[in-house]
Amino acid sequence: MTANTQQELRKLSKVTSGQQVELVRVESGQAMQSRLAAMGLVPGTCFKVIRNDSRGPCVIGLKGTRLVLGRGMAERIEVR
Repeated sequence: MTANTQQELRKLSKVTSGQQVELVRVESGQAMQSRLAAMGLVPGTCFKVIRNDSRGPCVIGLKGTRLVLGRGMAERIEVR
């Protein structure tokens, strides 16, 4: 991975509302990765951040559905 690509990565919890992002990786155990995969969130998936305040859950739009992710979960998801 180049230095430029490394700089582009950020935590989902830091993305502002209204942005379109691509999931790059999930820094967690197998259980959380399996849970996210069951919701359709796997590396390479693009989705829109609908609401992401500094408090409360992160709401994303994926394939016509809204998903609500807790702050802890959003902290472990890296996007670009």
